[in-house]
Amino acid sequence: MVKTFMEAFEDTTSNNAASESNNFEEERMKSLDVELGKDDDNVSSQISPRFGGIGKVIDSSLRSIQSASSALLNMTFSNMAPPDAPFAVTPQELSNLSSERTHQALARVLSKAASNLPPGLPGEEEDMKSNRLQMEALVKRIGVVDDDIDRRASLKGDSKEGAQRHHDMELAANCLATVVLRSKPEDGITNEQSDIEFRREAFGTNAIADKKLDSFLKLCWNAVQDFVLIMLIVLGVIGIVVETTIGLDPGEKCGMCWLEGAAILASVCIVVLVTAGIDYAKQFAFIRLTRSLNDTNTKMVIRNGHQMSVTDDEIVVGDILSINAHNLASIPADCVVLGPSGGLKMDESSLTGESVLIAKNPGDVVLSGTTAVQGSAKMVVIAVGINSVAGKIKAHVYDSSDHEGEGLEGDDESPLFTKLEKIAKQIGIAGTCAALLSLTVNCIKGFAFAKEDPKEFLIEYIVVAITVLAVSVPEGLPLAVTLALAFSSNKMMKEQNLVKHLDACETMGCATTICTDKTGTLTANKMTARAIYTTKTDFSCKDPAVTLGSFVKNSIDSPNESTLALLATLIAVDTMDETTLDYDKGKVTGSTGNPTEVALLVLAADLGKDYRDIRDSTRGRSDKGELAEYLVEGKQIGFSSARKMMSWAVPSEGGGYRIYCKGASE
Repeated sequence: MVKTFMEAFEDTTSNNAASESNNFEEERMKSLDVELGKDDDNVSSQISPRFGGIGKVIDSSLRSIQSASSALLNMTFSNMAPPDAPFAVTPQELSNLSSERTHQALARVLSKAASNLPPGLPGEEEDMKSNRLQMEALVKRIGVVDDDIDRRASLKGDSKEGAQRHHDMELAANCLATVVLRSKPEDGITNEQSDIEFRREAFGTNAIADKKLDSFLKLCWNAVQDFVLIMLIVLGVIGIVVETTIGLDPGEKCGMCWLEGAAILASVCIVVLVTAGIDYAKQFAFIRLTRSLNDTNTKMVIRNGHQMSVTDDEIVVGDILSINAHNLASIPADCVVLGPSGGLKMDESSLTGESVLIAKNPGDVVLSGTTAVQGSAKMVVIAVGINSVAGKIKAHVYDSSDHEGEGLEGDDESPLFTKLEKIAKQIGIAGTCAALLSLTVNCIKGFAFAKEDPKEFLIEYIVVAITVLAVSVPEGLPLAVTLALAFSSNKMMKEQNLVKHLDACETMGCATTICTDKTGTLTANKMTARAIYTTKTDFSCKDPAVTLGSFVKNSIDSPNESTLALLATLIAVDTMDETTLDYDKGKVTGSTGNPTEVALLVLAADLGKDYRDIRDSTRGRSDKGELAEYLVEGKQIGFSSARKMMSWAVPSEGGGYRIYCKGASE
């Protein structure tokens, strides 16, 4: 048993959680009735009782994995298709699989793919024929629709029939990745640009088409749709026409009579140009902001057998994603889980509204936009971009050109402009009533009481009525509001509060509190190990210029080499595959993955140990070389809120198993 204390690491667990796991696994083993050798019967007795029964959890889980491994040996698939041959499935068929999310839907995809498989490379026709026959046999087993409730329950349980079903679904997922999508669960796709472009042409990209930018003239047209501006334009034109034509006495010259109407139209032009100009400039600012955000959304994929970080937009169908709950990873595309099972549980509340965590096993579909909150898994991407569930929602919400004209634009009016429009209509109605009243009174007065011919004064009565209407309309109101919002927009931009449309300043300006994630936003999203307790000594490095590893090695009470090697083994074994370090000439130059685990791997590197060599030489942890076939002998137990730690059990050289743990101090 390894017992080492690092800042917030201990090998304790909740007795209640362990007891429940113990009882569950005992019942599970009774139902499975798995035949194992004598060497495996004493596994749990080799594990410390301090783990509260977790030894039996490890034992039974390893038995289950070994049973699954023997079943997988009976059926193997290989990718024999030419690299430039068309894929056997269409993007729509894979999109339907992610929409239905049933085993029968997966069976239909495999059945369609089996009938459309290419003939294969020269000399490998028999292998492709074998793939087709095995796929057809697999489809018959997983595609059965059973209406019996008890039978469906048994398929989901831990009976022999349920275990076989689990193995079949793991085979189906492997077949989908290897034969249909021409990927490999261990190595992924190639990182060649030609292969990636070929997949993008076949299945699309994982990016939603941006909506075409509005032209400056269109923004001017949108700005002039305001009710007050329309009234001002009408009054300005009428004012100019009246003053320059019928408003002049015989022989009178106009001179500057058009000035009042022109001033009204000039104020309208200023309002329109300022509003359209600011909105036009903000479009490009938002494009730059969106691109910078997309560059920070990265995921770990396997290509050419190596873990690498790519942005969400660079993910293609067939990519193998490495997902774990350490980073609460959000799934960027629709996927199918590959085996072996890592206890993955997803939070699908963003799509379904249900807060209950959903367990995902090999063969299950994981929807884009959901979040991994427990366990880990490898999964193959089956739908990207507009073909994925989250992509369709995003296309609607963000007004993508993929979904133009579907009536989902919503209400663009802010509360301020809604009130202004209401007031303008009330003013317009009141002004119109006043103008009509003025015209009516003047006509009654002229026709009833005037001694001269009232027809000569009719034009004058109309001009007076128009003047009353013009006076009632506040021509300075739109200009004042636009200039106030323009100054507000510039001030908000200096405070890093960017608004896309000018009329949104009122809404964003009312924000008093901004909720943000500290890690990666207010900090650099990097961590370092600064203290360790081992060999009954507290090593706390106070000097920020000195690494903890060099401080421990140069300390007077430095542990012996075997202790340091054991510490490095703990770190290398009990960290996720997605957490990696980049080396250049023996020095660490970069990293990817969980910041906490990166700090631990850097500590191991400072101690003079390469985590890659340790992983590759540890049986039950290595997935490379001769030890890869023994990977099923190891067992990862992911972090959970109940256990408050992550564990990894691997076979010990002297027999039994050794569990490496890291977690919270309590």
